[in-house]
Amino acid sequence: MRHWLIKSEPDVFGIDDLEKVKREPWSGVRNYQARNFMWKEMKPGDLALFYHSNAKPPGVTGIARVVGAPYPDPTQFDEKSEYFDPKAKPENPRWWLVDFEFVGKFKDMLTLESIKADSVLCEMVVCQKGTRLSINPVDPLHFKRVCKLAAWKS
Repeated sequence: MRHWLIKSEPDVFGIDDLEKVKREPWSGVRNYQARNFMWKEMKPGDLALFYHSNAKPPGVTGIARVVGAPYPDPTQFDEKSEYFDPKAKPENPRWWLVDFEFVGKFKDMLTLESIKADSVLCEMVVCQKGTRLSINPVDPLHFKRVCKLAAWKS
């Protein structure tokens, strides 16, 4: 099993939204590296830290799980979608996604400031200057540490 960090803006789709719908396709990702993580590396059962980005403060708010195999992101074919890609064709999709299901919500957000201040977590990709990817791999040690600091029991 691998571990991931997935970012979403809470006013667009936050951990409360995932809890309400239970399962959601992670659509609209338009970065090749993030797409490749979903398409080629994520497997059903992988766990992800759900991170609220572009929030005050930003931070990890809970846990999600990859469910199902990757499949083409349908928004790439929808001309009315902001994620429409005219170069994408159903027979040759460019963008892939996986579904995530809600696992749990932290009682309190583990803020980015707290993550950066931690001697173990400060090495996480999300702490590195200039890192803006919406999906990042997470070392199992870091995943466990985030869960411990957030007092989350699996």
